[in-house]
Amino acid sequence: MPKATVRILLVDDFESWRRFVVSTLRQRPEFEILAEVSDGLVAVEKAEELQPDLILMDVGLPMLNGIEAARRVLDRAPQSRILFLSENRSSDIAREALRTGAGGYVLKADAARDLLPAIEAVLQGKRFVSASLVGRDGCEPSNGKRPSSLERSSLKH
Repeated sequence: MPKATVRILLVDDFESWRRFVVSTLRQRPEFEILAEVSDGLVAVEKAEELQPDLILMDVGLPMLNGIEAARRVLDRAPQSRILFLSENRSSDIAREALRTGAGGYVLKADAARDLLPAIEAVLQGKRFVSASLVGRDGCEPSNGKRPSSLERSSLKH
């Protein structure tokens, strides 16, 4: 029985990195890349327009950073799941990214190993954090549940 299609929005301003992600995602026929965008404002617009199942988002984006873009996206596309892919190893940044309601945080350096398992976890409503961040203050994996929309809204303030 074929798996359902997973509709993905890819948000990163570094084209070479997007090429790597696209080539990795093409290993899985159920993944459909709806669009690639390079800034946070366009990400919010595209998420609202396309209502993707999954958004792969960098933290460091022009126009609107990924954390603020994620907050806005989840208001406009509440069924979308977000997985951050970032070079930023700061536990404070990772913690703040996860507080948006995102399902995971993968370090780009770990993506060759972690990207596909992270996508699977996030799509199942589980939390995924790159192993090199787990154990840092506030970066423990969650109880496997995605925050509800009520919980997400309380995390914004």
